[in-house]
Parts: sequence; structure tokens; C-alpha cells
Amino acid sequence: MNEKEITKQHDYINQLIKEKRLKEALTQLDSFLYSSSDYELRMQLEQISTSYQYMLNYMKDGINDPERIKLYFKLLARTTTISDQAQLLMLDESSTKLYHSMRRKQAATSSPYQLGNIISRLEAFQDDFSIGSLFSKEKKEEILKDYEEMLRQLFMNVWTNSMWSTEEQAQAQLLLTSPHIPENAKSLFCSAVTLSLFSCFDIYKLKWFIEAYTSDNTLVAQRALVGLVFIIHIYTERLLLYPELPTLLEMAAEKKTLASDLIRIYKQILMAQETEKIDKKMREEIIPEMIKNVPNMHFNRFDQDDADDERNDGNPDWEHLIDQTGIGDKLREMNDLQMEGADVQMSTFAGLKGFAFFREIHHWFYLFDRLQPDVYRILEKEESENKMFNMILETGIFCNSDKYSLLFIMQQLPASQRNAVFSQLTEQQMESFMDSSEAQNFKKLSEQTHVVSNQYLQDLYRFFKLSYYRTDFVNLFKEKFDLHKLPLLKEYLNNESTLTELLNFFIKKERWTQAIEVCNEIVALNGSKVYEAEFYQKLGYALQKNGEIDNALQAYLKADTISPDNQWSNRHIANCYRLKRDFAKAIEWYNKVLESSPENSRSIYLIGSCYAELSQYEEALKYFFKLDYLENSSIKALRGITWCSFVLGKNEQAMKYCRKVMEKNPNATDFLNAGHIACCTRAFSEAASYYHKAAEMLKSKDHFLELFYKDKDYLLAQGISADELPLIADLV
Repeated sequence: MNEKEITKQHDYINQLIKEKRLKEALTQLDSFLYSSSDYELRMQLEQISTSYQYMLNYMKDGINDPERIKLYFKLLARTTTISDQAQLLMLDESSTKLYHSMRRKQAATSSPYQLGNIISRLEAFQDDFSIGSLFSKEKKEEILKDYEEMLRQLFMNVWTNSMWSTEEQAQAQLLLTSPHIPENAKSLFCSAVTLSLFSCFDIYKLKWFIEAYTSDNTLVAQRALVGLVFIIHIYTERLLLYPELPTLLEMAAEKKTLASDLIRIYKQILMAQETEKIDKKMREEIIPEMIKNVPNMHFNRFDQDDADDERNDGNPDWEHLIDQTGIGDKLREMNDLQMEGADVQMSTFAGLKGFAFFREIHHWFYLFDRLQPDVYRILEKEESENKMFNMILETGIFCNSDKYSLLFIMQQLPASQRNAVFSQLTEQQMESFMDSSEAQNFKKLSEQTHVVSNQYLQDLYRFFKLSYYRTDFVNLFKEKFDLHKLPLLKEYLNNESTLTELLNFFIKKERWTQAIEVCNEIVALNGSKVYEAEFYQKLGYALQKNGEIDNALQAYLKADTISPDNQWSNRHIANCYRLKRDFAKAIEWYNKVLESSPENSRSIYLIGSCYAELSQYEEALKYFFKLDYLENSSIKALRGITWCSFVLGKNEQAMKYCRKVMEKNPNATDFLNAGHIACCTRAFSEAASYYHKAAEMLKSKDHFLELFYKDKDYLLAQGISADELPLIADLV
């Protein structure tokens, strides 16, 4: 069979197991293994088939067995494992993917899985290096080179080993508890286990993750927890075959703050998914807006933002959830994002992963290790300069991958340029960096759990997004994460407090569909939030942003029932009625806003717009004139007065206010209106000039004609004949 056929058959067998059709699955698996040379797998399958047949016979004979269901789940789990192993063996023979290439390479070595030997050598490394340091530089470099090779072997052995034996389980436990294994080796081991589980499930590795999470080593514990969360996400349904897992998690929760740690990792994964959006914002918004504020072109009749005035209209009571920053606040916004844990460095370092260092897959998962041979050679030079390097690299600003990039790129710069970079630091900053107590503070900060897990997620994000090997892996950061819905994690995450945090996050990041989903889940819990007006305001806001106006209106009305006469709710109820084109209802609710805020210019303007939509132009003019008085020649008011005056045949007044618009920042619609007014006063030459400018701004004669003929009834009402319309259009 080729790779596609192997995968298809494997998926079919696993689907049968998922549907609890074990007898059929065993038959298909027997056929799947028919051509396999692995005698042990065939023996295991035969044992399962025999055990299952005995179970069915006992059941048929009416024999009561209290352990029957427990055994049944074990048989399902073992059958799935054999199916996975059979697929791996077949793909090892035919697949060109990196994982199978590496497995073939490991199998070809004389001792592919001697994990114990590697661990012993790593335990001896610190003593070897200390003794070697007493000898020549060449001796130290030889020891470091051997250390690097040990790390590579450790990673490859663990990654390509699809299932641990009993002996290897004990060796993994030894590595976890040994005080002599370097931290980089332990951390790398965690990442290798994660990648191994991505390729093939192994319950022993998953249990090792739970054990590693409870260790006192923060670096190991946080990597293990991140790996555990990813694996639970990938193998959600399969884990139901292992009823002991909830108990193991409960035991871990007794030793560590599992619930709060899971919430933190959950939010950090969601934040990591924002990286591409942040990168795009940096490139397309922040920098361009700092350079030049280019005005947008709009074609609404009155006001540019009339179509959607909700863009920056979050409730003041929870406005911190909504991005309301302007151009002048963009740098502060980026700083806030970084403080929040967002990856704002991605765009800076994305192009700095071409160094030879990153061609080795295991290097993507290194801690920043000063004993890595390339790093050691760089940091051994120029002691004074490297004090600065050391201080910068100790901070929690950069993830491990970016620290390597930073060091390698700085090392390539001439000394004069490196000095120029460091000279950008103020004298106070220099003293702060060089102060030993401050250095310890930086180190402590970088070792805090939230910093460690966030940096590791950033390292993983770069691997999936930028590495030479990325096409061989599924990018998990592109998948939807619903950790609070997973059976194994629901106990820790599916509660009102966590769901509220998620809701706030999704609103802040404008992920409206997920915000609505979380709202519905909060309602299902029937907790205290469902009796709060703010909750329904947020639900309504998310629904409105998602285009579900009717549902949004119902949510806003429920918020109004709980907390009447709230100005924010009133305004959004009015907006929904306006979007539904129920302008009379919209006016009613905008007037409620004016009752508590008589000079609310936005509501005054929208009431005028609604009256205009109802063709009550005299009434509309009252509100536009009021707005003009309050805001002193507001362009929104000027546009409203211009249009209503024109429709009412008050062309002198219309042209007066239209010219005021022209003095400000006219758009194509303004020139079109001016052309209409000039036409109705038979000033065709002036009209042709205005129409020409409108057509130029629209960049399309067809677009101009579409808008021109859309207004034909207003022109006809003021004496322009139908036969004149095409002549006027041809003046352009």
C-alpha cells in the first residue's frame, strides 16, 4: 500500500474503534497487519481477539463480570495502539516525511534507543566540563561538542521512539528527578516527548507529562503542562479510553495550582493565535499611521461613519475590553499588548531564522544555553561587551529562539555598530543592566511561571510558522481551541469565572463568534452573570458585531429590563432599530438618550438621519441645525443640512451649506450633491464641474452613473426632465 492507502485504512480502523465496533475493527486490523513482518504486533492482536471473544462468550452465557466494562475499555485502547503502531511501521517503509526518515535513520544505527546511556553521559557532563575547564581551550570545546551531540541524540531518540518500554519509562523518570541533568537537556526532553506524541500517541508519555508538571523545576513543569494541554486537545476522544487519567490530574492538582495554571496556558495559547494579527497590525497600521494619516474615501450621504457607528462604541464600564486607541496611542497599545503577553517580536525576528543553527530541528526547542558551542564561542570574547549581552539575554523580553537570533545577528555586526546599539541605552539603563542585584531581578522575572510558559509558546509558534521543517507538522496554532469543553479539562475550566475571562478576551480581540459561544455556555450554567445587565450588553455587542442584529436587539432589551435607562444600552437599542430600518423606533430610543444627555451630538445627528430616512426633512433639518449650533460647523451637520435643504427645494440654502462642506474635506458624494443643486438652478456648467470631480474621485464612470441615476427622482421633482438626465450625465 502507498502512504495515502495506509492512512485511509488506519483512519477507518480507528473510526470503528471510536464507534465501539471492536469486532469489526479487529478483523480489519488483522487484514491491515497481514503483510507486516512484526511478529510481536500480530501476537498482541491475537491475544486481544481471544480475550474479546471470551468476554462475549461469558456475556452470552449470562456470567456476571463486574470488571467487564473496565476490561472492554482496555481492549479498545490496546487495539488503537496496535493500529497506530501498524501504521507507523508501514509508513516507515514508504513515507518521505521527516519523521519517518528520522525513524529509518535511527533504526539503522547500532543502538537506536539506548536512552539510559545518554542520560548517564548527561549526568556526567557538569563534572567533565568543570575538570576540562582546567585544561586547554581545545579540551573545553571538545567537551561542549560532545555535550551538543548528546542533546541531539537525546532529542532524536525520544522523538522517533513511538512507544516507551517499561525500561524507558523508568529512564524517563530518572531524567526527571536527577539533579545532575542540565536544565536544557530536561527541557529539550519535554519538547521531544511533545513532538513524539504529535506523531503517535503513547499513554506512558502522557502520564510522564503529568508527573513532570508536578516537579519543582519551573522550566520543566511549564513545558510539560503546555505539552499536556496540546496532547489533550489533539487526542480528546481517545483519552476517554483511559479512565485513570482524571484521577492522575486530581492528584497533580493536589500538588500544584492546576486550575489556575490551565487557565493561564489557555489564555496564552489564545493570545499566541493573535500573533499573525498583531504582526499584520504592526506592518499595515502602526508604522504606516505613524508615517502618514491618509484620509479614507466614503460615499455615505451624510457622515462617513453612519453605516457603522459601533466601531469604537464599547460600554464605558468595560471599555478596557475594546480597542479604542487612536494613532497617537499606537505605541502605548503595543506596549500594553506586550505586558499582556502578546508576541510583538515576531515581525522583528521572523527574518532572522536563516542561521545554520536553525537547520537542526532540535535547536528550535533549546533553552538559551550559554554552553551551546556557538554561543559559548561568542560569549567568551570581549568580556565588557558581553556583560551587556548577558543582561539583555537574561530578561524575559525575548523567547529562547529570538535570543539565539539576537546573539547571532549582533555577533555579525562590526564592533562599532554593536557599540552604537548599546549606546542607545541611557546611562541610567546601563547602570541598571550592569547592577548585579538588578541582574538577579531580571533572572527571577524570566523564571516566573507565566513568563516561562509564554516564552515556550512563542518558541513553538516560531517552529510551526518559520522553521525549515514546518511543512511536516500540523500548525496547532491555526486550530480552534475549546479547552473548557474537553472532558478531561472541563472540571478545571468550565466554570463561570473562567468563561467570563474568555468572554472578555474574545471581545477585546474581536473574535465575535467565540464570544457568542462562550455567552451561550455561561447562560447554560445559569450562574450569577445571567442576572447582570453587563453580561447581556456584551452578548448584544458581540451579536451586533457578528451581524446578528435581531438577536443583538433582544440581548440589549434584556439588559434594559435588568437595568433600565442605561444610556449605553439605550443607544445600542436605537442603533439596532436603525440598522433594521425601523426608524420610528430608533428615534424613540435615541430620544431616551437625549433625556439624560440633551447635548449628545451623536444621537442628535442620528435622529436627524432617521427623520431624513422617513422623508420627514423639515423635522430632520431641526436636528441638523441643532448639531451645527452645538458643534460649530460640524461636517456631519453641514452634509445633513445640505441634503435636506436640496430635497425640500431650498437650493440657495443647500448651496450655502454645501460650499461650507467644500471648505472642509469633501468626498465624491459632496461633489455629487453640489452638482445636483447646481442642476436644479439650471447652472449646468457649474454642475458639470462638480460632477466631473465626483467621477474623478469615484475612479469609475459606471459608478458615477449608478449614483447619479439613484438620485433621479429628486432631480425630476425639481423640474429636471427625464430627457435631460442623459444629457446632463454626458456633460461629465
